[in-house]
Amino acid sequence: MKVIILNGSPRTEGNTAIALKELSKTFEAEGVETETVQVGDQAIRGCVACGACADLGKCVFDDVVNELADKFKEADGLIVASPVYYASANATLIACLDRLFYSGKFDKTMKVGASVVVARRGGCSATFDELNKYFTICGMPVCSSQYWNSVHGRVPGDAAKDAEGLQTMRTLARNMAFLMKSIALGKEKYGVPEKEDWQPTHFIR
Repeated sequence: MKVIILNGSPRTEGNTAIALKELSKTFEAEGVETETVQVGDQAIRGCVACGACADLGKCVFDDVVNELADKFKEADGLIVASPVYYASANATLIACLDRLFYSGKFDKTMKVGASVVVARRGGCSATFDELNKYFTICGMPVCSSQYWNSVHGRVPGDAAKDAEGLQTMRTLARNMAFLMKSIALGKEKYGVPEKEDWQPTHFIR
């Protein structure tokens, strides 16, 4: 079992990193491998809707997004984490996710997803909802914890003092490990749910 973790913070050792290290330690104890990729400090442009990925099978901009797609394809789960900016995720992370989920044409069904958000005070639930939408549009079960997956802190290091937030991270990792293992067993016995051909519609006709 392997989980890819995306740190959407521009700070490599900030409060988001503290939350993710708590997750990684717990995953390790559960026998799940993790790989954390720092994306928040990278220059990642947004999608330009060129459509080239339909033919290439990857994004036309050959950067970390295509590298992540290869990792995501082989992983059992994906965690995306972000600090809260104006009740929203870091724009660099959103640019990355837009391109990753759209250009990565591989089947994401039954890969487990989870989002983690970190804030000084407010905006966590709005950012949490924003990030979870990437999972729910492509057949990925969303893993929950004992509370919304959030940790609080103002200056770097404050998150280490959020006892409930860190406990929420540990619970999330245990729940996600259980869910991924359960899905793996289910695939062996039952396979994956049947898929119908997509029937796209819109509001004009």
